[in-house]
Amino acid sequence: MAQGDSNGSSKHHARRVPTLGKATILAIGKAFPSQIIPQECLVEGYIRDTKCEDAYVKEKLERLCKNTTVKTRYTVMSKEILDKYPELATEGTPTIRQKLEIANPAVVEMATKASLACIKEWGRPVKDITHIVYVSSSEIRLPGGDLYLANELGLKNDIGRIMLYFLGCYGGVTGLRVAKDIAENNPGSRVLLTTSETTILGFRPPNKARPYDLVGAALFGDGAAAAIIGANPLNQESPFMELNYAVQQFLPETHNVIDGRLTEEGINFKLGRDLPQKIEANIEEFCKKLIAKSNTKDFNDFFWAVHPGGPAILNKLENTLKLSTDKLECSRKALMDYGNVSSNTIFYVMEYMRDHLKENGGEEWGLGLAFGPGITFEGILLRSL
Repeated sequence: MAQGDSNGSSKHHARRVPTLGKATILAIGKAFPSQIIPQECLVEGYIRDTKCEDAYVKEKLERLCKNTTVKTRYTVMSKEILDKYPELATEGTPTIRQKLEIANPAVVEMATKASLACIKEWGRPVKDITHIVYVSSSEIRLPGGDLYLANELGLKNDIGRIMLYFLGCYGGVTGLRVAKDIAENNPGSRVLLTTSETTILGFRPPNKARPYDLVGAALFGDGAAAAIIGANPLNQESPFMELNYAVQQFLPETHNVIDGRLTEEGINFKLGRDLPQKIEANIEEFCKKLIAKSNTKDFNDFFWAVHPGGPAILNKLENTLKLSTDKLECSRKALMDYGNVSSNTIFYVMEYMRDHLKENGGEEWGLGLAFGPGITFEGILLRSL
């Protein structure tokens, strides 16, 4: 074990040995745009920037902002961007070209920073990365961000690249599942998984006919995350979580509950009010599939790394599975500190969970969960090392 590991284990608990051949998370990193927005400042800024004079819209947004539990978020959008592209604040204007001019480079810049932070923590040379899995619902171009990111990082030109587009909130866990399969089926491989998201494509002036726009304005943020995934860790590597078993499932006839369409104005989202109820009705059976592979059966004996789509989803999950109140603490903290950053957020939760497990010894087994369009459930049985 590396020096840091032996220090850590003497202070806390003996490190568990990774299962031979199973993928592990070897490092994690994150990055954000420079502009930070305290939630209490969001309403005034959004109303001013979109030149909205509707008191009802302002009051509704204020109420939503309080209910989200979010305290701070990061955003690519800035006064400079709106000065350069004033049409972004004009209702009904075709702005997809302008939004992509902003979003495409912004997501790669954030992805690069998150990847570099992750590689630094990993401690091995960039040339040792064999595959890249890049996840984003915030850019559109050919070639995709995976190639731009590979160039920025100086990765080998024969690296195996996979680009996962437009998965939404469950994309980070899908990325983990895909990276797990690559790592376990290519001996010695090291997979860089990077996610990067911005809300620019969905930015538009508020309209009473589109209530979900206000939910998005109150809840979503921008940022990037990265992880290095590999099986059979070497001595200089520090695995902290094993990706033991992965399951994806969609709920039939629910594809209209979360609906996103690309239009001349960007991405238009509609979110069904029944989303938390749909998740609530199906989550227990899904979690039982995952935990069947472990030697633990009580939900409260697991740690929980859940993508915080919003407080209503976390509350439904907690009540349905009868979880003790501390189980979703890392998810609630990630939501509070960053908002819902789509595919990235699961990694912010996992980073908090890593710290929590290190400090407290903690449970051996856990679940990583995310939900998104489809309705799709994506889950991984995790093992703390």
